[in-house]
Amino acid sequence: MPLSKTSDTGKKSSPGLLARLGEKLAATRRAFGGGHAGLFGGARPIDDALLEELEALLLGADLGLDTTRAVLDELGARARKLADSGALAAALKEILLAILAPCERPLAIPATGKPFVILMVGVNGAGKTTTIGKLAHKFQAEGRKVMLAAGDTFRAAAVEQLQAWGGRNAAPVIAQAAGADAAAVAHDAMQAARAQGMDVLIIDTAGRLQTQTGLMDELKKIKRVIQRFDADAPHEVLLVLDAGLGRNALSQFENFHAAVGVTGLCMTKLDGTAKGGMLFALARQAACPIRFIGVGEDIDDLREFNAREFVEAIMP
Repeated sequence: MPLSKTSDTGKKSSPGLLARLGEKLAATRRAFGGGHAGLFGGARPIDDALLEELEALLLGADLGLDTTRAVLDELGARARKLADSGALAAALKEILLAILAPCERPLAIPATGKPFVILMVGVNGAGKTTTIGKLAHKFQAEGRKVMLAAGDTFRAAAVEQLQAWGGRNAAPVIAQAAGADAAAVAHDAMQAARAQGMDVLIIDTAGRLQTQTGLMDELKKIKRVIQRFDADAPHEVLLVLDAGLGRNALSQFENFHAAVGVTGLCMTKLDGTAKGGMLFALARQAACPIRFIGVGEDIDDLREFNAREFVEAIMP
């Protein structure tokens, strides 16, 4: 049965919205749909040749070997009930949606227990600071008071970039000089956010490589300092991943999760050359909530993740 355009939460996606999302996800759309007409057009019979072509398409879209095999195994189990390649395409969409749907869990910020503390983690170049600016814009549009903390003290440019986003959003930024103790910045930010009645505090961190133990230890220290003010904080540890990472994305998740307990994912740069299939591998193997996807440079190009919209956009 083909997918409708109504999500599991009852929200409907307009054709215009899906078309715009499809344009933003051009590389992912090409990776999945580039061979769409050849594979699924013309009511081809389902045979080994077709399934081999589909395997190559999925691997080329960065689903990874394990997830590709799981998808093909599920399709194989259904094959006898499928009339032709058109039915196979519809079944593939259902299987892809089933992988993503459990990870469609929007970030919920309660009205009590202020401030709600979000710790941003990820490697250099993933887009953490830009994502913070877009999150601040989103939360302010919802009527929340937002404060930012420049915890990436390793790079002076990172502090300046966050201050620029703070100015753009008229959000206060807690910062110290480059090279300062990042945990001290977190301490000052927690004090200030509580004193000023902020609804949300977003703390940036250095773009540390997951293989550098000393830097991971620093992340743990930041978390300990935050918990001196609120034992339940940070309430969200949001890992920002570059969609072009491919299989390295899963490795990054595992290392950051072991260090500070990742509670949500944000996949950025899906509007670029990234094929986007690793999102399915992450959903299947990490089983972590996917909170947002970044599909452009504009301030409104950070979108809450919707599994059905994503699948419909890449496989119309």
